[in-house]
Amino acid sequence: MKASEITRSLGHLIEERLPVFIWGPPGIGKSSIVRQLADARGLEFLDLRLSLLDPTDLKGVPYFDSEHREGVWASPSFLPKDPQSRGILFLDEINTAPPAVQASAYQLILDRRVGEYELPEGWSIVAAGNRESDRGVVYRMPAPLANRFVHFEMEVDLEDWKRWAYGAGVEPLLVAYLSHSPGSLFAFDPASQAKSFPTPRSWSYVDRLLKSGLPQELLLDAISGAVGKEEAVSFLSFAQVAEELPDLDAILRGELLERAPEEPRLLTVLVNLLAARVASGGSIEALDAALRYSFLLPGEFAVMLVRELQGRGVRPEDSEAWSEWVEKFAWLLEE
Repeated sequence: MKASEITRSLGHLIEERLPVFIWGPPGIGKSSIVRQLADARGLEFLDLRLSLLDPTDLKGVPYFDSEHREGVWASPSFLPKDPQSRGILFLDEINTAPPAVQASAYQLILDRRVGEYELPEGWSIVAAGNRESDRGVVYRMPAPLANRFVHFEMEVDLEDWKRWAYGAGVEPLLVAYLSHSPGSLFAFDPASQAKSFPTPRSWSYVDRLLKSGLPQELLLDAISGAVGKEEAVSFLSFAQVAEELPDLDAILRGELLERAPEEPRLLTVLVNLLAARVASGGSIEALDAALRYSFLLPGEFAVMLVRELQGRGVRPEDSEAWSEWVEKFAWLLEE
């Protein structure tokens, strides 16, 4: 399932307090979508990395209650206590945790309690983990525990990632590169011993590197450390294309309506940067000029421009040039 589909499903399942397990390879944003859902709904979010816990961390430490002359468990301080609170308890890396820790988690998931502790009524449980086919140490989940969850397997989808990227303000040049080379968004090989490889998470690191002011001569090594040498070289080569772009400001002033680039990589960069400029400026005049400039582009790139504008929250139909654009390119939208 796409991240957007899982998010929509989670919204309903947490209301019913049904435990959910999200499967998927590393780096694709499993924990991020749960955190974003909690933030959007005003819920507390508690992220527990079970692989870092001991069994007593969940169950608590036993001690002797002298008043009642019995052994009791001191519940862990990090679990939610307020009976009026509402939130999501996120159990990450659950299937990389030792079996003894999984057993404690099993009781918490099954009975919403462990030892002397009981999870408040307003809390839902969501877990996540890597598949057994992914590289890394995982323990096979016991059937009784697996049967307690509603299971979703998350997949990487470029359009989903782009919608996130628009909202997160990701560098438009990076969006352009991954639009031009969709297979570069995620390329995880469980058999490979490479320490760095491209994932949505590692590309977000690249975005931060590009905005960090890192000297140009250090970018190749830094980006290689995030997504691997091959992808770093490919991206930086693609980025050099931007130096050949026509003057974007002149285009958006309506001054360059006689010529357009022909090379596909250059057109991909141009379309993404124009859309980003229009969206950030909010000027109807810039939108008009961008649409009129698209009349010079090959049809598929004119359509790409409109879709990039729409993805960034711009309404092309507000432009005076829209009816002319539709007359010229609408047949491509139906393909």
